[in-house]
Amino acid sequence: MDNANNAPTLDHIGLQVSDFARAKEFYSAALQPLGIKLQMELPNEAGGVAGFGRCKPEFWIAAGKTPTSPFHIAFHAANRAQVDAFYKAAIAAGARDNGAPGLRPQYHPNYYGAFVIDPDGHNVEAVCHYPE
Repeated sequence: MDNANNAPTLDHIGLQVSDFARAKEFYSAALQPLGIKLQMELPNEAGGVAGFGRCKPEFWIAAGKTPTSPFHIAFHAANRAQVDAFYKAAIAAGARDNGAPGLRPQYHPNYYGAFVIDPDGHNVEAVCHYPE
């Protein structure tokens, strides 16, 4: 197989946040247990753009008007312990609970996820698809 057939479906994704500094602090803390860290930060006319990822920026936040509809994003976790650590870190960073860590067999038997609502009302998830 060539690399194009093995490439991830998405290269990167971004969303606008109402308070850039607060969102950057929140995502830095919440994504750290998943091995995702701030990779790049750039100025913009609204206040800033920040890219998070494991090896390169894959998840971007930008200062601006927050969308009126909540956004859902799920981050891959290598194991269930990372899902648990994400949930604890996100709650400690100011997220609201939207589903404690646990199995979600309605999706598939090994779907282990945790859901939080970020400071802008977005539904953020960490999910592991592997059995422990």
